[in-house]
Amino acid sequence: MKLASRIAQVPASMTLAIAAKAKAMQADGLDVCSFSAGEPDFDTPDAIKAAAKQALDAGKTRYGPAAGEPALRAAIARKLQHDNRLDYQPENVIVTNGGKQSLYDLIQVMIEPGDEVIIPAPYWLSYPEMVKLAGGTPVIIPTEASAGYRITPAQLRAAITPRTQLFVLNSPSNPTGMVYPPAEIRALAAVVVESDIWVVSDEIYEKILYDGAEHLSIGAVSPDIFSRTITSSGFAKAYSMTGWRVGYAAAPVELVQAMAKLQGHSTSNVCTFAQFGAIAALEGSQEPVEIMRQAFAQRRQIILDGIAAIPGLSCPRPNGAFYVFIDIRSTGMASLDFCAALLDEFQVAAVPGAAFGAEGCIRLSYATDTTSLAKGLERLAKFVASR
Repeated sequence: MKLASRIAQVPASMTLAIAAKAKAMQADGLDVCSFSAGEPDFDTPDAIKAAAKQALDAGKTRYGPAAGEPALRAAIARKLQHDNRLDYQPENVIVTNGGKQSLYDLIQVMIEPGDEVIIPAPYWLSYPEMVKLAGGTPVIIPTEASAGYRITPAQLRAAITPRTQLFVLNSPSNPTGMVYPPAEIRALAAVVVESDIWVVSDEIYEKILYDGAEHLSIGAVSPDIFSRTITSSGFAKAYSMTGWRVGYAAAPVELVQAMAKLQGHSTSNVCTFAQFGAIAALEGSQEPVEIMRQAFAQRRQIILDGIAAIPGLSCPRPNGAFYVFIDIRSTGMASLDFCAALLDEFQVAAVPGAAFGAEGCIRLSYATDTTSLAKGLERLAKFVASR
């Protein structure tokens, strides 16, 4: 069979592959500590599940509008106005099959062959592949741990060429957990405006913050940057709704209409009754979100203390999300080899930094219970000592 050349350009998702291998090992009876998947271990809050059940009982099982249920689009617009100071209206919102599809659709309708997309590294592993699938060119800008893995305005300005169409901003970040302070967001916004490019702001971890970190949506900085911003988010992380597959993007109406056209020819609408659960997530009590955030904060401290106790390993202190990005260069191992051996020999699943454009590091997710964290850290320490 002859496959299209575009699919040969992209690898399979390494995080999903490692998570699948870890689950297969667990199914075979092995005691695996999985730090690979970016998935909260909490159940979806009861009020959200109840709303979806009520929608099922009310017959909300039919096809819906490709751009999303009007009530959910309106709820998302209100959330963005209230929480993020972004003046979006319902017609500026599209509901997608997870936050991932919002980014994929956006890049498909915006990027053409020859267009460049600036992506700071370490990056979420799907960003460059989405750009390649659209025929565009990912322009990867390395960042350093000493700078908190944050791109500087000078780096952004230097990377912009006449072919630059889009800048990808992710704060709080997957895989590093770093958060851009408001002053740095404003400085990056100034570069975007002066260069007359677009920015997509992936904000799916915005509610998971620590140590007083503040999230500022780049589109809220000024009217000029707002008109050049696409805001992407979803319900998976903050509300523990990973399997529900409900995300969204907010953008100028012209872009939303183009994305809805693409979605109409690919996936059609998002699961109808799941969208009513998403409405309940936004409009109901936010206490479950805070309870989960506090648990993540406790786990973060456990994993940071554990890493600090392992000679040769180090990582910056993350201010958001639920990941640590660990420097393993002292072991002399490539990140892929490190993670393969760690899983095979000590049954600990981690993701190699190579997947995120940062060789010499690994990502651990601490979205798991404290018992597994302690056990996995003990095994990690033994593994490093054995090298």
